[in-house]
Amino acid sequence: MNEDTLNMEIRKYLKKVGVTSQREIEHAVLKAVENGQLAGKSSIRVKMTLEAPELGVSHCIEETIALE
Repeated sequence: MNEDTLNMEIRKYLKKVGVTSQREIEHAVLKAVENGQLAGKSSIRVKMTLEAPELGVSHCIEETIALE
């Protein structure tokens, strides 16, 4: 195993996950605002689950994102 390669591959993956997730959240929030689903709400709850079945990993992160 090459630790430098592993580190770079993990960073590439996390960058892709981060950018894609941000776009999806922004799109969903804008759509919900347009549809009136978020009227009066100042935050939304989000949850992300990382799974690596070969490693037996399932890690969940839950957070609240402020809209104002």
